[in-house]
Amino acid sequence: MSADSGPQVLLIISNEDQARQMSLDLKEAGYTPAVALTVAQGLEVVQKSQPALIVVDRMLGGDSGLALSQTLRSQGLRTPIVLLMARDTLEDRVACLEAGADDYFLKPYRSDAFLKLTQLYLQPRQTGGEQVRFGDLILDLVNRTANRNGRTIDLTMKEFELLKYLMEHPREVLTREQILENVWGYDFMGESNVIEVYIRYLRLKIDGENEKRLIQTVRGVGYVLRES
Repeated sequence: MSADSGPQVLLIISNEDQARQMSLDLKEAGYTPAVALTVAQGLEVVQKSQPALIVVDRMLGGDSGLALSQTLRSQGLRTPIVLLMARDTLEDRVACLEAGADDYFLKPYRSDAFLKLTQLYLQPRQTGGEQVRFGDLILDLVNRTANRNGRTIDLTMKEFELLKYLMEHPREVLTREQILENVWGYDFMGESNVIEVYIRYLRLKIDGENEKRLIQTVRGVGYVLRES
């Protein structure tokens, strides 16, 4: 694969040395990097080239990567957004989610971990019309969206993976440990409180008025997908 043939990854990072190193790693891995050093440059590149993945530094000089992520989502952008963050606390993860980002990557920069995350988001999607269904909830595995009673529900990557895992194990009580391992992976270093945050956001998205709550809490254990 030539260096310019792969999907474009936009780096919105004010640290030029950091951006240069990440660009080199992306090129070597077969991706097409684009760099924006300011929020204004980043917005311009997004509009012109529609990158496949956007990596945003939470600290952009005097600007906020969280605010930029919110702006992009408010414009209707569905491209995966990964935030580059210095801390990994529950508060930080909640802020990341509320800003509309799909995921985060922790400093200091490690090329192998970064490329693994990039590959996760840019791997080819499945072909065909494969779906998972539970009651009136349908999960589209190709477009990574959900549909309930005619409503199309946009999901972030982690929301999609969490809902997919629950729907693949209907009526089965899943422990927090099982969910962490299967959705976040063995190398996830955070506490299980992050699951509660994502469950709350999933419920807000999939449970409309007069619709049954599908994701049930099993106190002290975990969660189960069931209709009652």
